[in-house]
Amino acid sequence: MFNVDKRKLIITLHDIPGVGWKSIKKAVDSELWDRMSLGTPDPWLSAGFRPEQANEAAKRFSSAGSGYDSIISKYDKCDASVLMIDDEHYPQALRNIHEPPWALYAIGRVELLQRHAVSIVGTRTPTAYGRHMAKELASGFAANGLTVVSGLARGVDGIAHDASVHHEGSTIAVLGTPIDRVYPPQHASLYRQIAAQGLLLSEAPLGMALHPGLFPLRNRIIAGLSAGTVVIEAAAKSGSLITAEQAFAFNRELFAVPGPVTSPRSSGTNRLLVERKAAAITSVEDWFEQLPYTRSAVDNNSRAASSVPAEPLTGDARIVYDLLLDRPCTADELHELTGLALGHLHAVLINLCITRKVQLQHGSTYSVI
Repeated sequence: MFNVDKRKLIITLHDIPGVGWKSIKKAVDSELWDRMSLGTPDPWLSAGFRPEQANEAAKRFSSAGSGYDSIISKYDKCDASVLMIDDEHYPQALRNIHEPPWALYAIGRVELLQRHAVSIVGTRTPTAYGRHMAKELASGFAANGLTVVSGLARGVDGIAHDASVHHEGSTIAVLGTPIDRVYPPQHASLYRQIAAQGLLLSEAPLGMALHPGLFPLRNRIIAGLSAGTVVIEAAAKSGSLITAEQAFAFNRELFAVPGPVTSPRSSGTNRLLVERKAAAITSVEDWFEQLPYTRSAVDNNSRAASSVPAEPLTGDARIVYDLLLDRPCTADELHELTGLALGHLHAVLINLCITRKVQLQHGSTYSVI
């Protein structure tokens, strides 16, 4: 049964610097919300709080409810929702992980927390192949009704959010910062898009200083929210492998996009496959073959349209496209690599640009979209 006093206790404690997950558990286990008065250190000390924690908690509870009301007011001003672990909209998937967040702060479509989700993580510096796979998988998942979860970092995270936010399943960005802070700053526009069409989510209360320890905590939420995690281009010591290990520990499905054995950016993902911790994934259908229950009942017509395969590339177009998957190249480099006549090569490149397979970047360099 939902308990208002318990909600006030948890959210107020969660807002206090220096009061961590285990301290809040002590208060919950002691059912301190049932105490007549929490405005003195005694009940907090009896629950196992350290003296400095007990003094700060007593201060917050000295005026009946004022601490809680002030906290809610802060989030109302930035159009954010506050979700406590017992709240209706708190994601059920997170309740079953190790040390689930006591409180979450959200901007956007909180109903996405109740949908089937897939996490996509990977390197901050993807190759053209990594960018292509992140875009293809994220857009395909979201078009089929799956919500794409990632961490709003540079590279694979940002590509996955951008490719999915406009589709049926949309996207959830789990932040390693308070909900009102954009990090990295270059994702300000993407942050606003997700706030309008997807969901921004954070465990960090407003005012918390940015520090590296927040990001591993963020990663456990990414892994916990989803039925499975897809890793795209992770080096041997990549931070995205932390998310992969947590997904594995939470008994979630784990997938890895195979990469060239000579590529350092794929050494971590390939190792997951060698150790059989992850299954190989090369298309959206690989996911649904293993997790068919996650396929959303989206409109049949829109699904049929989204599932119509693009015209396959053949001949010289296939050769050029495969080379660009490995790395961006100029027309002169492609001429040298393929031996194609320059006039014919330019015609191939123009056609690939028209069909949105490749794009021309600054410096006359072509890359896969």
